[in-house]
Amino acid sequence: MYKHDTQLIDRIDLPAALGLLTRLPITVNGDQAMARGAASVWAYPLVGVITGVILAASAALMLRVGLPSGIVAGMVVALSVIMTGAMHEDGLADSADGLWGGWDRAHRLAIMKDSHIGVYGVCAIVLSLLLRWLALVVIVSLGAYWMAFIAVGALSRGAMVILMAAIAPARNRGLSKSVGRPPTAAAWLAVGIAVATAFLCGYPVLILVAGLGTLICGLIARAKIGGQTGDILGATQQVTEIAMLTALTVIIT
Repeated sequence: MYKHDTQLIDRIDLPAALGLLTRLPITVNGDQAMARGAASVWAYPLVGVITGVILAASAALMLRVGLPSGIVAGMVVALSVIMTGAMHEDGLADSADGLWGGWDRAHRLAIMKDSHIGVYGVCAIVLSLLLRWLALVVIVSLGAYWMAFIAVGALSRGAMVILMAAIAPARNRGLSKSVGRPPTAAAWLAVGIAVATAFLCGYPVLILVAGLGTLICGLIARAKIGGQTGDILGATQQVTEIAMLTALTVIIT
């Protein structure tokens, strides 16, 4: 059992967050990362900034060589899935299967823990990929992707931190329980970074969209399973990302 470090910021936090939330080739000291525990969640929005920059740079390069917007949008979705190891998509699928496939709390949690995917999960993944692609076609075709990708990346990761801080884990074990609930200061710092990023990128309205998506996910999780899990956090990232990308298609046109 590790005794979690209570220091607000540590240099291990960003590598630890990148190592957890992405498949980028980051060297992480596992013992130090575990010792930090949930204190490192303040860096989650920075992970969104980094992935957003990578996605935007990739889109710019693909457009530069003459690829059409539809192909570029599809490649951006694919690269996003690859960079995160489909971690958030997996959470979305498991959450959809469990929350709507189970008849009580225990059954829902058991389904969410099962590695098999059901009809609800398949539908959720297909809809997630389709809706993101459709929104990205519009965003990429209008050339508004740089700031949009960065803002959406930061806010969708910040949404995960909000649920971690606001709602207790639904299980006595699992990823969410092992990471722990973040200290108040770390959670507020994460929110501050995400909000500041949205303002700096010129899309403060996305804060409201992300907040609403987070609230809905949190209320459903509490009603269905009495708390949050790693799957719920991943689903929240997906739901808020889809909501913000959809909102952007209206904002930028």
